[in-house]
Amino acid sequence: MLRICSRTDPDFETRLSALTRRTAELPAHVEAAAREVITEVRARGDQAVRAFTERFEKRTLTALELPRAEWEAAAAGVDPRVRRALERAADRVRAFHRRELHPGFELTEDGIRLGLRVTPLERVGLYVPGGLARYPSTVIMTAVPAKVAGVSEVLMLTPGPSPETLAAALVAGVDRVFPIGGAQGIAAVAYGTETVPRVDKIVGPGNAYVTAAKRLVYGDVGIDMIAGPTEVVIAADASAHPAWVAADLLAQAEHDPSAVPILVAVGRATAEKVAAEVVRQLALLPKREIAQQALERQGAAFVVDSVAEAVALVNLLAPEHAGIAVEDAAAVARGITNAGAVFVGHHASEAIGDYYAGPSHVLPTGGSARFASPLGVGDFLKRTSFIEYDAAAVARQAEDIVALAEVEGLSGHGRSVAARQIAAKNP
Repeated sequence: MLRICSRTDPDFETRLSALTRRTAELPAHVEAAAREVITEVRARGDQAVRAFTERFEKRTLTALELPRAEWEAAAAGVDPRVRRALERAADRVRAFHRRELHPGFELTEDGIRLGLRVTPLERVGLYVPGGLARYPSTVIMTAVPAKVAGVSEVLMLTPGPSPETLAAALVAGVDRVFPIGGAQGIAAVAYGTETVPRVDKIVGPGNAYVTAAKRLVYGDVGIDMIAGPTEVVIAADASAHPAWVAADLLAQAEHDPSAVPILVAVGRATAEKVAAEVVRQLALLPKREIAQQALERQGAAFVVDSVAEAVALVNLLAPEHAGIAVEDAAAVARGITNAGAVFVGHHASEAIGDYYAGPSHVLPTGGSARFASPLGVGDFLKRTSFIEYDAAAVARQAEDIVALAEVEGLSGHGRSVAARQIAAKNP
């Protein structure tokens, strides 16, 4: 079930190479369909949103926005135990992300004032999968950092919102809810319709059509990232609990047939013990068919000879989630430089990060952890630099600026500074 690959196996490099070439590429027909939806929504607004919702989701939208009284009433019916869990999770996420706030700075020197001003975006849209799926955790992990950043208005898009999702929206500080999904929802908030206001940025995961639409509207509106299937790479040695490691692999595999569950085992014995546990636990998993497909398609257990080699392999794979289930895990984890989130030690399961720990669970996928970062407060802030000179400062620096402008063949740039230099010398 979990294919074990040792360095001496002929398919080791082939399998590893295939997994390191994960990309955010989408099928051409998906992008074409998303492009058609965006074009229509831009042209026909609410009418197109309703039509595509009926066509793709078999839902009739009587109203594009859910009145607050309705979603508060739906949220009130949520199990109090779940409501308390959402509140405590939101408190933890809020406390973590408050540490990310950056006030900007200012420098002054001899008639020059320079600085960086940090201000929040005015309005953002959160996409939260809905319908048969219930993902209140996604609301917490996207809305709370936005509100910590100071975003004035947070809109939530979700097809067929569940009471739990609406309860999370209240807890997290969402301002407005739109029961719209798919590429039509992305287009609506990217460009605005008669009912849906235009946002500055769109964040949150969705299906392939949502992802394609986010890619297409980028530039007209900001986005967080191009999210691919979820993935985990767990480095484990003989000190690891095979049952726990197997459970963590299955926790990712149950998400989607395209999920990527990978073990990097120090020694073949570790790999075999974990693989046996995967088989045993899979039989008991309610979503075993989904998990089995993910294991067979993208799953692997790479056998290495040392922890150092395991760390190198984790960095090469650059996963969304990296689990470090080895002796002296804290020291080993410091060597992980390519991962969205690192789960350190035998007790830090990935599910803790999904729901409760504090950092947002919206993380880079598809190997993009090589250059991308988790969602955070910074995604909802913009930085503006400011530059102020007095006449004497311009006069001191004009010669250098004119010389650089001449090198680039932009004489007008040089003249704009030289004119001020002349004025400073001849007041």
